[in-house]
Amino acid sequence: MTRPAVDVAPHLLGAVVTSDLGGHRVSAVITEVEAYHGEQDPASHAFRGPTKRNAVMFGPAGHLYCYFVYGMHWCANVTCDAPGAASAVLLRAGRVVVGEDVVRLRAPRQDGGPSALPTATLASGPARLARALGLSGAHTGLDLLATASPVRLRRLGVLPEYRSGPRVGITVGVDAPWRFWLADDPSVSSFRAGRRRRRLGADPDNAPDSESR
Repeated sequence: MTRPAVDVAPHLLGAVVTSDLGGHRVSAVITEVEAYHGEQDPASHAFRGPTKRNAVMFGPAGHLYCYFVYGMHWCANVTCDAPGAASAVLLRAGRVVVGEDVVRLRAPRQDGGPSALPTATLASGPARLARALGLSGAHTGLDLLATASPVRLRRLGVLPEYRSGPRVGITVGVDAPWRFWLADDPSVSSFRAGRRRRRLGADPDNAPDSESR
């Protein structure tokens, strides 16, 4: 995993991320990711160098970096490359394979009941995926490769068939084809070009994005 994000990202497709947070187990197959290339990438949170917020990005590979977007939703990234390089891969979508009942309770309807979303879209989009796994800023820095970690990543040995294209929801670095997704998987989120706006009160089920990562 100690390689640039662009190289690591496709190999995370088909990997399984498991969360044991809150006394509940949820596992999801990663179906869509985006690569962010540190200080060389104007769309990366690390573009202007280290800060208190992005410090984990400059650390060792295989750790969790969570950030807040639109003042209400969390998104999750996996750090990669050597310490100081600050490459990271945004986990954009997943397919829930364990704990669907827990995920539905984490995404309740307005009446307080469990979510009625189709199974394929429960973790479609970065905010939905982070919510499905119960992730927040409190979990930034967790070692995803440690067997005792409450959030773990298990990578597969075979590179699956995938597609690539522009990243979603950004306004800089828009031409880089650094979004990767499993071919024909229904959990993959819809492509939307970036626009400079904030959507206060946005529904995380619409898979919001920040302008940089």
